[in-house]
Amino acid sequence: MTTPAKRIVSGMRPTGPLHLGHYFGVLLNWIKLQEEYQCHFFVADWHAMTSEYADPRRIKGFVPGLVLDWVAAGLDPEKCVIFQQSQVKEHAELHLILSMITPLSWLERNPTYKEVSQELSGQKDLATYGFLGYPVLMASDILLYRATAVPVGQDQLPHMELTREIARRFNHLNGQFFPEPEALLTPEAKLPGLDGRKMSKSYGNFIGLGEPMSEILPKIKTMFTDKNRLRKTDPGDPDVCNLFPYHRLMTDAGKCEEIRQGCTGATFGCVDCKKLLVESMERFLAPIHARRAELEQNPRRLAEILADGNAKAGKEAAAAMREIRGLLNFQFD
Repeated sequence: MTTPAKRIVSGMRPTGPLHLGHYFGVLLNWIKLQEEYQCHFFVADWHAMTSEYADPRRIKGFVPGLVLDWVAAGLDPEKCVIFQQSQVKEHAELHLILSMITPLSWLERNPTYKEVSQELSGQKDLATYGFLGYPVLMASDILLYRATAVPVGQDQLPHMELTREIARRFNHLNGQFFPEPEALLTPEAKLPGLDGRKMSKSYGNFIGLGEPMSEILPKIKTMFTDKNRLRKTDPGDPDVCNLFPYHRLMTDAGKCEEIRQGCTGATFGCVDCKKLLVESMERFLAPIHARRAELEQNPRRLAEILADGNAKAGKEAAAAMREIRGLLNFQFD
């Protein structure tokens, strides 16, 4: 099995509609990477079960919407493979094999496991084998396609190191097979929620990628600004204003500088700033909404994208597992 020199694998859990935080934090980077790498992007529905196991029936309904958001945002099925994790059963087989060689201590020391367990304590019972072992499933997702790199945020670096350790252990026991994928640190885009906290669906402080401008407009009107600026004649500080990070990402640099000078010089009010943000956001979202409308008129296209991606990923995964079974002497047919 030959593997391209530059291959990326990454995924998202289907838990609901995506928002601007997802776009600037993940999708924008994926869109750029599909031009430079062979990319496999998957709907991580099995991963969603680690926290949604009490009501997994909801997950299925989120899958088409996630793919819709991806393609509307700019992922091109002609340039990357878009598929659904649970429809490529080899992910589960490799997960089982790798779980046999992964020391329990490696999973227990994972800082994310500890942090999320504490964060959701009292909300969800995450004292499960699936939650403790989900980094092994993540490693399987990556290693199955022999990825050479994975785009991650700073908080996901421990997961990547664990994946590399699992790859090294497998290679030590069975012979060189898996590359050790490098972490591609995703440039951090700081886009706060409407209330200044982290943008999150659970906080209800987000702007959805698929939301019409008629719903976004009242949200922008209620956005927090510089709390110390009580009147237009008071000088403001864009660096503590909740609007300015949005302008940095969606308004051209020249206009951003005008806004900064107008704010600090008290010649430009918060209402004016919000009006400009509405204009910038409408321009930014227009092509995304146009692609979305086109896809919504042809729902079969989403099914075709997933079916095609599942077939491509499945073919590669089946070939990889044949080789892995051969290394383990587990070919019984």
